[in-house]
Amino acid sequence: MLTMTIESSCDETSVAVVRDGREVLANAVASQIPIHQRYGGVVPELASRNHIRNIHAVVDDALAEADVDLEDIDGYGVTVGPGLVGSLLVGIETAKGFAYAFDKPCVGLNHLEAHLTTVLLELEDVPTPEFPYVGLVVSGGHTDLYVVEGLGEYTLLGRTRDDAAGEAFDKVAKMLGLPYPGGVAIDRLARGGDPARHAFPRPMLNRDNLDFSFSGLKTAVLRHVEQQGVPEEQPLADLCASFQEAVVDVLIEKSLRACRQQGIDRLVLSGGVACNHRLRHRARVECDQQDLTLFVAPPRLCTDNAAMFGPIAEEYLKRKDADHFDAHALRARATMSIGDDSLRQTSSSHR
Repeated sequence: MLTMTIESSCDETSVAVVRDGREVLANAVASQIPIHQRYGGVVPELASRNHIRNIHAVVDDALAEADVDLEDIDGYGVTVGPGLVGSLLVGIETAKGFAYAFDKPCVGLNHLEAHLTTVLLELEDVPTPEFPYVGLVVSGGHTDLYVVEGLGEYTLLGRTRDDAAGEAFDKVAKMLGLPYPGGVAIDRLARGGDPARHAFPRPMLNRDNLDFSFSGLKTAVLRHVEQQGVPEEQPLADLCASFQEAVVDVLIEKSLRACRQQGIDRLVLSGGVACNHRLRHRARVECDQQDLTLFVAPPRLCTDNAAMFGPIAEEYLKRKDADHFDAHALRARATMSIGDDSLRQTSSSHR
């Protein structure tokens, strides 16, 4: 089964071709970072306009890389949420158009669910976890812990009560005058810094739950900057390292606690913040110490891309609940939780 998946939830336009839900034949991505960099963050109107400019060229790139034609595609999967509505609409209408033109099935997909199951792709040097596993989705908009029993079978264990970890990275970077994307800039500077230089708080670390909170940590950095000013050179690196260590401490401790409480020895890290070097290193070291197996996709598949939708696209296209084309179900959703049953109404095109 050849599936074309389309991702346009924020500022990356991406199209992938995946065989049997696991083998990535192509994964074309057009980034908009240079466009949004001058504003210090994503401007929704600019993002949607540039998706329109990019989408067909990215489709052509993916088809060329996979060496297939549109006629060869057996079904389509497209992000319907959560994300920026204007951006989502570009991908949705493109997928619906192809599905209608070639009379093929099209299924709406959840962006967070795709992050959570990316490691099920066939990836070089990355083993595939067995079910069940504990999955941490950590990105600019989400910090959530789940138990994954199978595709479509998820139990929420905890989530952020305010800022997501990636949002905290970006906001702190902006306070420090660092370039967008802020998480990347902090990660780079922190490698040369002392993580013990500043004693920032670890919010909710010792609470008897698996929820997160990062707004207080962000405020602690703001108060430090207001009192001491924005540092430069080595003091800046130390500040970045200390802030990053506080975030990583909370993410690692809560994830390992979830594994212990659930009696599961497999942990999956996913989402854009899973690219962070310190998080990946600490997770590997501490999982080894506690006899847990860690699974993390390569960085190129942790950030937004279309290939990560391969496993869930193939699964839902094959299920019996995809036997009619429901234009209403294929609609953009700014907010969405994992396991949203309404998505399963989406399906194949009949003229």
